[in-house]
Amino acid sequence: MNAFGYTVVLVLVFVAMEGVTWCTHKFVMHGFLWVLHEDHHRPGKGFFEKNDLFFLVFAVPSFLAILWGTLGRHFALQAAGFGIMAYGMAYFLVHDVVIHRRFNWFSRSDNGYVRAIRLAHKMHHKHLGKEDGEAFGLLFVARKYRKKIKKNREHA
Repeated sequence: MNAFGYTVVLVLVFVAMEGVTWCTHKFVMHGFLWVLHEDHHRPGKGFFEKNDLFFLVFAVPSFLAILWGTLGRHFALQAAGFGIMAYGMAYFLVHDVVIHRRFNWFSRSDNGYVRAIRLAHKMHHKHLGKEDGEAFGLLFVARKYRKKIKKNREHA
């Protein structure tokens, strides 16, 4: 596999992970594994939440794809594993650092995209139960949130 093909697979998997994450969030985290995700919708007492265990849902397949892809010289599989890993890193930075500010990095961003992500996530968290949720994605922000941020900026 050449570098271009490798990069295409990695990027396509990264983009596809938004859909996988959306489905996992809506149907698994707000479904049969709500018991692990519920603490994320409630003010917590500590730094860690049961919800943090969900990183394994993506880290294990990523690790195995990289390992098997490397050992078996199946570079498309390896690229897919790195695509999942890259999405996981982006998810961590956006969700835990930018949105929930679990680490004090990038805390003063006034970027419209960042503000739209924060608004969408805030709307997601306004629902304390597992039903009636919205904004299950992370990186691809719905137009209504981007429009609201743009409108707020125009009136400021």
